[in-house]
Amino acid sequence: MFGFALIHWSADPEIFRIGPVVLRWYSLCFLVTFVLGYFIMRRMFRLEEKSAKDLDSLVNHMVLGTLIGARLGHCLFYDPVFYLTNPIEIFKIWRGGLASHGAAIGIFAALYLYARNRPDQSYLWILDRIVVTVALGGFFIRIGNFFNSEIYGIPTDLPWAVVFSHVDAVPRHPAQLYESLAYGLIFVFLYAVCSKLRARTPPGLLLGLFLVTVFSFRVVVEFVKVRQAAYGHGFPLSVGQWLSVPLILMGIVLLVNALRDNRSTASIK
Repeated sequence: MFGFALIHWSADPEIFRIGPVVLRWYSLCFLVTFVLGYFIMRRMFRLEEKSAKDLDSLVNHMVLGTLIGARLGHCLFYDPVFYLTNPIEIFKIWRGGLASHGAAIGIFAALYLYARNRPDQSYLWILDRIVVTVALGGFFIRIGNFFNSEIYGIPTDLPWAVVFSHVDAVPRHPAQLYESLAYGLIFVFLYAVCSKLRARTPPGLLLGLFLVTVFSFRVVVEFVKVRQAAYGHGFPLSVGQWLSVPLILMGIVLLVNALRDNRSTASIK
């Protein structure tokens, strides 16, 4: 049954180690995400004549919101019993465990704090722009997961199956690469829309597109992923799928409102 596996993946999660200093592929992917995200946002600010001085504050809010939200999301959504009974483990982020749904919540909260004192950058305006870089981040983070041999797929006999040698000898769906490719394409699409419309982008359009596309794909890809949560294995849908549903619905509402407002504006003109 498993005679078609083409790749035996046994990459070391560490790039190099010098004494106590360790550089991991996952950390490098995070670093690349924030560096590229900074330059993308700087270009958006320049095109829409926003103050470049705000970027440092924006980056700080994004980093903290992403890391805190992703870590708390993993602990509370996927293994709450363990972490609530061992709260000190929550702070051991180097042991792994970050959740994209938690990151989304953390980003929403952090950007609210950022935007509330900036009248020229409304909450919805900044969310519309930042999700472009978040999609790019999803591309790189899933590559990091692939190097770590984590968040892998269920067994399969498809020709592109991957054997994660650090896990077992079973060919599996490279679910990390499926997600990475999808998020990369979503980034290209959102960036193209944002670059074309610029200040004419209807409020909520990019955020709505992001939520619908990213989390709809998340629902689909979860069917070929090993479930991450420590509970709910008997449910028809995984925890990741259940958490995606309200975000998809939120995205649909944002898209409907954005398109309706855009038609109203066009008719007035």
